Amino acid sequence: MSSMVDLKGRNFLTMKNYTSEEITYLLDLAEELKAKKQKGITGNSLKGKNIALIFEKPSTRTRCAFTVAAADEGAMPVYLSGGEIQLGHKESIEDTSRVLGRMFDGIEFRGFKHRSVEILAETSGVPVWNGLTDDYHPTQVLADLMTIREQFGYLQGVKIVYLGDGRNNMANSLMIGCAKMGLHFTNITPKELMPKPELLALCQEYASESCATIDVTDDVNAVAGADVIYTDVWASMGEEAKSAERIKLLKPYQVNRELMAKTGNSKTIFLHCLPAVKGNEVTDEVFESPQSFVFDQAENRLHTIKAVMVATLGER
Repeated sequence: MSSMVDLKGRNFLTMKNYTSEEITYLLDLAEELKAKKQKGITGNSLKGKNIALIFEKPSTRTRCAFTVAAADEGAMPVYLSGGEIQLGHKESIEDTSRVLGRMFDGIEFRGFKHRSVEILAETSGVPVWNGLTDDYHPTQVLADLMTIREQFGYLQGVKIVYLGDGRNNMANSLMIGCAKMGLHFTNITPKELMPKPELLALCQEYASESCATIDVTDDVNAVAGADVIYTDVWASMGEEAKSAERIKLLKPYQVNRELMAKTGNSKTIFLHCLPAVKGNEVTDEVFESPQSFVFDQAENRLHTIKAVMVATLGER
């Protein structure tokens, strides 16, 4: 593990702000913490720290991962639901943030506007971690990269193909993560749901440094040669009203047995950030197949989130 990397006091809002060396450091640390956890060894790098977990959006994996990770390393996590603290309603986000920063040593935020987590980072004076916003989901992509590295032994040159809503927080964050870490990323999505040109251009810049490639297309035949097939729900949180039109639009992008066969690669694995709507973006058959590593991926949320907190807040 690179001893030159020091992330103490840093926020984790999007992987845009992290170098490939820093991301590798977090993955190495997560691997080390996972191996210890499997032997029943927990740490005390966060002993005496109090961590605020703000959730405007409900959550299974993110909430559980932050809670268990904090406890494993000796911290006390405090869950604050959006309804309880009314971030930006009764009190400005800035004011709430400055209060929380005086009482807590670190803040996790999962919610709607990405600007909210940026304001927390700008004003709280403590490390802030993005547990998901409408734009980005960086802790998920760390877990995805960890899972891919466990299965293949490396990241550089792995071909990952994402199918579905090509401009949601997962598609955005995967594109950033792959571009930074030298993976070949293909986003297969209808023309109506393609990523923002600005983000695509930025990722192309990262890709030119890491030897990654980024492709965006509406042609499902682009799955050929994929090492990883990745999908996500067709209507993100807060978009439930669009569900019917999305099903119609995205039906051709369903990950099923036929689509997995189109890769022409017997070693292709399937990933999904969960929760999954089986029968929509993925069939039960693929989800439950030996090619599916979705539960390794879910478990790795714990180890990567722990690594982020230990690296940015912990005593090592």
